[in-house]
Amino acid sequence: MPGSSRLPVSLRDTFNARKSSPKGQLIALNLDVLRNIIFILFLLRWTRRLYYQLKGRGIIGSVADVYISIRRTLYGVFLRLPGVRTKVQTQVTESIMKLEMKLVPSGPGITRTTRLPAEGWSQEQVMKALNDLEGMEHTRWEDGRVSGAVYHGGDELLKLQTEAFGKFTVSNPIHPDVFPGVRKMEAEVVAMVLSLFGAPDGACGVSTSGGTESILMACLSARQKAYHERGVTEPEMILPETAHTAFRKAGEYFKIKVHLVACKAPHYKVHLPSVSRLINPNTILLVGSAPNFPHGIIDDISGLSKIAHKRKLPLHVDCCLGSFLVPLLAKAGFDAEPFDFRLKGVTSISCDTHKYGFAPKGNSTVLYRSDEYRKYQYFISPDWSGGVYASPSIAGSRPGALIAGCWASLVKQGESGYIDACHKIVGGMKKIESAIREKPELSADLKIIGKPLVSVVAFLSNTLDIYDIADGMSDKGWHLNALQSPPAIHIAVTLPVVQVVDKLIEDLVEVTEGVRERERKRISEGKGAKGAVKGDTAALYGVAGSLPNKSVVVDLAKGFLDTLYKA
Repeated sequence: MPGSSRLPVSLRDTFNARKSSPKGQLIALNLDVLRNIIFILFLLRWTRRLYYQLKGRGIIGSVADVYISIRRTLYGVFLRLPGVRTKVQTQVTESIMKLEMKLVPSGPGITRTTRLPAEGWSQEQVMKALNDLEGMEHTRWEDGRVSGAVYHGGDELLKLQTEAFGKFTVSNPIHPDVFPGVRKMEAEVVAMVLSLFGAPDGACGVSTSGGTESILMACLSARQKAYHERGVTEPEMILPETAHTAFRKAGEYFKIKVHLVACKAPHYKVHLPSVSRLINPNTILLVGSAPNFPHGIIDDISGLSKIAHKRKLPLHVDCCLGSFLVPLLAKAGFDAEPFDFRLKGVTSISCDTHKYGFAPKGNSTVLYRSDEYRKYQYFISPDWSGGVYASPSIAGSRPGALIAGCWASLVKQGESGYIDACHKIVGGMKKIESAIREKPELSADLKIIGKPLVSVVAFLSNTLDIYDIADGMSDKGWHLNALQSPPAIHIAVTLPVVQVVDKLIEDLVEVTEGVRERERKRISEGKGAKGAVKGDTAALYGVAGSLPNKSVVVDLAKGFLDTLYKA
């Protein structure tokens, strides 16, 4: 309109005008308050994390963790430098090629079946091929030369298992109405195992494919229970550094942070004060082994039970390796320690029926104090278009033949059979332990780790390269387990090993004397260990133990896994 025109007001002026108004001031105030709340919550979150870090690891431990992390990262950067990366990859490739030459048969006479035959083979052709495959050159577990690996219950039991397979080859527990016998056997297997572990009324369990799946299920159950009952969204679990690596796998699969607790000399058991310090509101599970795989040591389960019961946390006891030996130690006349459901804090136990239960491979159990824990490992999908779906563990379809073989093994052996086996196997372990402790030609350089009570005996050396001894035993046809942190060897005694314990000790004496003599010769010649030719075990673990960043070892391990699938 004429006479009433004005200049346009700037955006800044408009904003200032609104800000100066009561409503604008209120909005600005609310934004400031919201910003401060977010900052305070952020600060509280990280202060809380720092508090639990310092509480669990202490100042020195936390600084050490930071140092190790920085060192590992910097070494990783170094390994990725152009010149270094090329050299490292060349060496890794060479190592994998050597491995492939050893594992994948080649040469004249080797046939490969990489496609379906155009016409099916005759039964005679198939049987001949199977016999040839069975007869391929291998470390002789049949002669007792393999530590663990094959938990053979005898030819008579093997024959019975084969007959059980034949009766239930097509069976699948996912269809209990079609295979009611398999359902019955599976329930009875779980019940029989529960009876060995002091299970209270209401205790329950599930059968699985092996110790790893049993451990995974126990960790999943604990995670789900903590989420549904306590609202834990950043779960953590505390385990001995010697606990089976399946717990670390569970941590990676199920996004559970893993805290490792040292198992220091001379007892090599989990350090209870460290466990207590690491507990925080995110803790979902404590873990103990009975015994652990590396050293055969049973953790202080009574102590862990007291902590778990007091803090109202689940405690899982990994008895996969101890299986049918640990529950029967006392009845077989050996020293025993409390470890099972008779301890109030123990809420779950894993037990491999396919180890010292002598069942066919592919059988294990996970046991729970009550259904309050088991129900959280179930998977149930009520709205799938294919129908209501429910499975007790990771697998859907499962081989009923394995369950039949397991059930047949348990009822055939009976308690008396397992007590007899326990007496032989633990007696064999103690014979090896006594030889290493008492024979001057062994005790001078070899030291037993802790106080083993079951089937595994581990030993190290402060004067000789223990991996040279491992390679020497390999040259004599033995397959023993090399360990790291600390470098050591372990022997898991089985019934086949029992038969050749004296020969094993004799060869160990000879190999140790040979390594000792070579060390003396190197020192007298002024050569030291540098430049010495190393066997496969010494080369691999010597390198692995010296690397702050394990990416090279990871590459080698991946190469090994890839090689397994090369036809």
